[in-house]
Amino acid sequence: MVQEVLNNSLDEINAAEIAVVDFNATWCGPCKMLAPVLHEVAEECESRGWKFFSVDVDQNEGLATKFGIMAVPTVFILKKGERAGYFTGFRPKDDLIAEIEGKL
Repeated sequence: MVQEVLNNSLDEINAAEIAVVDFNATWCGPCKMLAPVLHEVAEECESRGWKFFSVDVDQNEGLATKFGIMAVPTVFILKKGERAGYFTGFRPKDDLIAEIEGKL
């Protein structure tokens, strides 16, 4: 499951052992392509303890600024609230999983 982040809140993100945070926008084509891939990976990798979050940069400008988001989609991988890595742009499912695993 991918949780939507509201009100610029980092509480649930920081509480996760491994958090995958997708910064996106409703007007962004690549974001729309990445969203179903993230949902699929979230369902498949739930048993690994990975938590997935979606942040609309237009509704959460504070978080977008805090993370230095300059382009969407940008996906951050956090370990215990600390940045382990990030990437920008669309990734197919297998590449997305490999990208996350490579940052852990």
